[in-house]
Amino acid sequence: MTILSLIYQITPPALWALLKKIYFLLFPNKEKKQPVVKGRFWCPVCKKKVVRFQPLPIHYDIMGEKYPSVHPLFMSEMMNYHAYLCPHCGATDRNRLYAIFLSSYLNKLKKENKVFHFLDIAPSANLTKLIKSYDFIQYRSVDLYMESADDKADITDLHIYNNESFDILLCSHVLEHVPNDRKAIEELFRVLKKHGLGIIMVPINLGLNKDFEDPTKTSVEDRWKYFGQDDHVRTYSKQGFVSKLEQGGFKVHQYGIDFFGMAEYERCGIHPRSILYIVSK
Repeated sequence: MTILSLIYQITPPALWALLKKIYFLLFPNKEKKQPVVKGRFWCPVCKKKVVRFQPLPIHYDIMGEKYPSVHPLFMSEMMNYHAYLCPHCGATDRNRLYAIFLSSYLNKLKKENKVFHFLDIAPSANLTKLIKSYDFIQYRSVDLYMESADDKADITDLHIYNNESFDILLCSHVLEHVPNDRKAIEELFRVLKKHGLGIIMVPINLGLNKDFEDPTKTSVEDRWKYFGQDDHVRTYSKQGFVSKLEQGGFKVHQYGIDFFGMAEYERCGIHPRSILYIVSK
């Protein structure tokens, strides 16, 4: 056990949070420190100006020291370690990218003057607020465990929804928790309307040629080492993820910095490697 890990285990959460803030103020790593330019950054989720986005919580550094990852984390396709969270609403970099896309897309749908049905799997509170601000959106959230979700269901068995029930769906960083992700993708395809649109995202490691799965890796140590988190059951490759979506019936569209623009990525704290996966039927 490292000294840092020991300190973390014996320190009360509130005190640890304070120590973490002091640490980053006193010892700002050059890679983690962003220029403090008033109004330079902006969060598209809460729509507030940001002086500096917050880095990935130090808990992940500690667990990375304790259980070194087999797959290099710096090969993650979408993860801005140094500008991970909005200091106002707590939106992650991926939620900020969803917000950029959804704000533009929903504003276009608004002109059609009709109701659109939206399914949000394992919702994030900050993004939910943004989506619900559009009065023509009929919003439903679903999760197997979250008390705040509208509906309770397993993503591999969404029998509570009829075929082609939703115009839009969002499934962000859920499939890596699901043993039978192919079945989950089939269910997402089933409930999405023809000509509907979905955002489906998972953590992708660009160093892999195929998904890494091993059902024998069940311990906390092995899950952190091989999957990057103790509640993940696989590490996705780009090719493996896209292939599973396509085999599930989806057309897959990839939108990156060429689509959104360098200026927008920089302003919203999005890493240049980040790709948004949009699916359609």
